[in-house]
Amino acid sequence: MTDETDPLAWETTSREVAYTCPGFDIVREDVRLPNGTETDYDYLRDGPAVVVLGFTPDDDVVLVEEWRQAVDRVNRALPAGSVEPGEDLAVAARREFGEETGYEPDTLEQYATYEPANGISDAVHHYFVAEGCTPTGSQSLDDDESIRVATQSYDDLVAAVRDGEIRDGRTALGVLQHELA
Repeated sequence: MTDETDPLAWETTSREVAYTCPGFDIVREDVRLPNGTETDYDYLRDGPAVVVLGFTPDDDVVLVEEWRQAVDRVNRALPAGSVEPGEDLAVAARREFGEETGYEPDTLEQYATYEPANGISDAVHHYFVAEGCTPTGSQSLDDDESIRVATQSYDDLVAAVRDGEIRDGRTALGVLQHELA
């Protein structure tokens, strides 16, 4: 929610897309700060995403292991992906989970929403817990995805987050929030 009357609010005087590529844009804005200073501000415009904490009937968690070029390693994480324009969040969560893992959940329920890096991005991540996840088909990966599916006990996943073995922020946040519920 934007509150332009808040004394901390910045005034945007112009906005343009400075750079665009598949998946995100870099937006440049000219802004006026509360003290009258005029400057520019760039941020990553990233559409909403869904993140799924999926449990098998044996209470293992379905994970993906995916190459992440920016950190030059394989990342173990909860399945996640973009919401298509106009798509219902639960529909997007079910679709992305199936595409990345080949698993299908019996039930799916949203449990959290976060802005993971709101100092540099407008991204919003919607978290879902899925129960009764069983393999029903094959993955349907995007051209730029290389993913292998793994399962792990929930307790071991929590320990991996606690011990810093899981470095993926979306995953750590989702597991920690689930633990607090």
